[in-house]
Amino acid sequence: MGRWVIHLDLDAFYASAEQLTRPTLAGRPVLVGGLGPRGVVAGASYESRAFGIKSAMPMAQARRLLPANGVIVPPRFRVYERLSQEVFAVVTSVAPVLEKISLDEAFAEPASLAGASFDEVTAFGAALRARIRSETGLVASIGAGNGKQIAKIASDEAKPDGLLVVPQGTEREFLAPLPVRALWGIGPVAEGKLRFIGVQTLGQLAALSEPDAVATLGGVVGRDLRRLATGADDRPVAGRAETKQVSAETTFDTDIKDLATLRAEVRRIAVGAHQRLVKAGRVARTVVIKLRHTDMHTVTRSETISAPTDDLAELSATAERLLIDPAEFGGIRLAGVAYSGLSVPHQDALFSLAAPSAPSTSTVVSAPAPAAPSEWRQGDDVVHEEFGTGWVQGAGHGRVTVRFEHRSSGPGVARTFPQTDPALTRGDPGDCLR
Repeated sequence: MGRWVIHLDLDAFYASAEQLTRPTLAGRPVLVGGLGPRGVVAGASYESRAFGIKSAMPMAQARRLLPANGVIVPPRFRVYERLSQEVFAVVTSVAPVLEKISLDEAFAEPASLAGASFDEVTAFGAALRARIRSETGLVASIGAGNGKQIAKIASDEAKPDGLLVVPQGTEREFLAPLPVRALWGIGPVAEGKLRFIGVQTLGQLAALSEPDAVATLGGVVGRDLRRLATGADDRPVAGRAETKQVSAETTFDTDIKDLATLRAEVRRIAVGAHQRLVKAGRVARTVVIKLRHTDMHTVTRSETISAPTDDLAELSATAERLLIDPAEFGGIRLAGVAYSGLSVPHQDALFSLAAPSAPSTSTVVSAPAPAAPSEWRQGDDVVHEEFGTGWVQGAGHGRVTVRFEHRSSGPGVARTFPQTDPALTRGDPGDCLR
C-alpha cells in the first residue's frame, strides 16, 4: 500500500503533432502514414477515428473512409522525436526515473507520491497534464494505480484527454469486468485458451485456481497473469536505454516438423515484430531469427541487409531465408523474429510504413505507378525566402501551393508558386517547432 505508478500516453500522438505544428489541420481528420499503394496508417486523429479509421489500417481502405476535408501527410519522425523529448523533459522534472515504452508513452513512479492520498495523486496528475499542454501544446492522458498494469489500463480508459486514478484497494473490482485481452501478455492465442474454459473477463481469470491457470496458460505465465488479474503488481519502474531491437516470438502448442508450416508461422511472427518497429518509428538493418528445438537447444541466425528499411516484404523474406528445415533440424517448439541495427529514417519519405502483402493464390500483374506530377508532395516541409516556413498543401500542373505556418503562428496563409520558383526550397521539419 502507498505505492503509486503513473502511465502517461500522448493522445493520437503522430496526428496530434501534425495538427499542432500545422495549425490549419486543427480539428480536421488527419492521417499520418505511407502514401504508396501498400502504405498503412501510422497515426489517426480522433476526428478521423470517428469515421472508423484506425492505426495500422491499410491506407487504401482509410482513404475510402476519409471525409472530403480530411488530410493525409507522410510521417515526420524528427518532429515526433523532438516533441517527445519536450514532453518527457516536463515529466522528468517531477518524476526523474522514466520507463519509456515508445515516443508517446512512459511509466513513472514519482517519489513525491509515496504514501499519497487519492486526492493528492489526482491533483498531481491534473497538474502534470496541464503543464504538458501549456509547455508543449500536446494532450496527454494519464492513469495512476498501485502498479504498472493498473496504471496502463487506467490511462487507456481515460482516453481521450483524461485522467483516471484507481483508488488503492479497489484494483480487483476495477479489473473484474474488463475482457481478458485488456491484460498485457494475453494475446489471441491465450484468449482462445481461456475462452475454451469459459473465462472471458479478468474477474473470471482472477477467480481461477492457480493449478487451473497453470494448466491453461503454462507454468510461470499462468501464475503471473492470474496474479495480475487480481490487481497485484510489484514490478519496478526502471529507466530504459535506447531501444536496440524489436522482436516477437511464439511457443507452439505442438512442435513444427515441416518447412512450409514453419515459413507460415515466421511470416506471421514477422508481422508482429514489424508492428513494433513502426510504433518505435525506426528502420532496421539486421534480421535475426531464433529457433528452439524440442530438446530446448536454441539456434539464432542473422543477416544484415544493404540499407535500413521498414519494408515488411523485405524483412519477412530475409527471415524466411534464414530458416532451417525441421526435417534436418528436428521439431521446433519456438520461433522468433527480431529486427536490430535500428535507426531513425534519415529521410522521412523513405519510411514506407508498408502494409503486409495479402496472400494470393494467383499471379497479379500490377499496373505501373503513374509518374509523379510534381517534385513536391503533400506534407513536404518548405521554406520561402520571403514568407518563411511552410508546408505543401498540394502540387501539380507545374505549380505548388504552400501553407505558411508553424506551431506558434496560428492558421497561416496559403500561397501558390511555380514549382521551380528558386525562392522555394526544402525545409527542415524541425523549423515548424519554433
